[in-house]
Amino acid sequence: MAYELSERLVIGIAPSALFDLTESHRAFEQGLDHYRAYQDEHIDDPLPRAVAFPFVQRLLALNDLRPDDRLVEVIVLAKDDAVTGLRIMKSIENYGLQIDRAVFTEGSSPYAYIDALNICLFLSGSASDVTAALAKGHPAGRVLGRAAVEAGAGDDARALRVALDFDGVLVDDEAEAVYRSSNLAQYLEHEREHADTPLRGGPMKRFLVALGRIQRAEQELAGADPDYKPRVRVALVTARQAPAHERAVQTLRSWDVQVNDAFFLGGIRKADVLQVLQPHIYFDDQLGHLEPAKGLVAGVLVPYGIANRPEDAPGGTSR
Repeated sequence: MAYELSERLVIGIAPSALFDLTESHRAFEQGLDHYRAYQDEHIDDPLPRAVAFPFVQRLLALNDLRPDDRLVEVIVLAKDDAVTGLRIMKSIENYGLQIDRAVFTEGSSPYAYIDALNICLFLSGSASDVTAALAKGHPAGRVLGRAAVEAGAGDDARALRVALDFDGVLVDDEAEAVYRSSNLAQYLEHEREHADTPLRGGPMKRFLVALGRIQRAEQELAGADPDYKPRVRVALVTARQAPAHERAVQTLRSWDVQVNDAFFLGGIRKADVLQVLQPHIYFDDQLGHLEPAKGLVAGVLVPYGIANRPEDAPGGTSR
């Protein structure tokens, strides 16, 4: 019987998001033969952990909720060939990550397989791969920010905190376009008038909906076992403010998802909130919001929509 992916949260992870490939890249720059020899020589040396490692590790730990039928599947999507990819898989095994599926495409970008593998999130360190994947309609983000240091020292070692921006990340850029073509007062009035009209889904909608299924599984377990404390906590961190907040809430309700924490900041610097929130990963469509937080969180840039067109450089605070 085929292994079904349709009801699982499936992540596609490029090695550049999971591991620090600085030394490997230096070897690659000296030619493919040198690169292969370098990887063979270091095949038993685990690659150093990189930005997305803690997020992936804690996400995979949620499979203990359903050990015989995984809730989460992580698949390596790599430009290596199968031979040079051996070190990647050995590193994964060394760290005890439950990742046993991989796609190696020897130099070509592997994002073409995202839909075939039911992937709801593709993480990579390559700006060009992420931009190309988004252009094809795939849910992709480029990792950046601090190294793989556990956020929230002293907290529950199994907790997973995920934070996401709204416009251009969870939803499309419809409202963002209104904001940029008018002024704040007109934008707020537009959103008030359309408060009951859900916005169309953006790049990270499928990821949030899939994460919501895991939250519901945790709620069911907590209902049966009062001692169980749900581990997944989702936060919305957006520059929207009242009355524009209502449309965001109604949109999420229409998807049957609920966030645990919601920050409607109206231009307040997001990094200051993220420093307290300490998510294990944060998604935003603007580098200007992620740069101040680089030393605080594992950031993911989603270079999508009007905010990322050169001709539409931001003139104010994005939603």
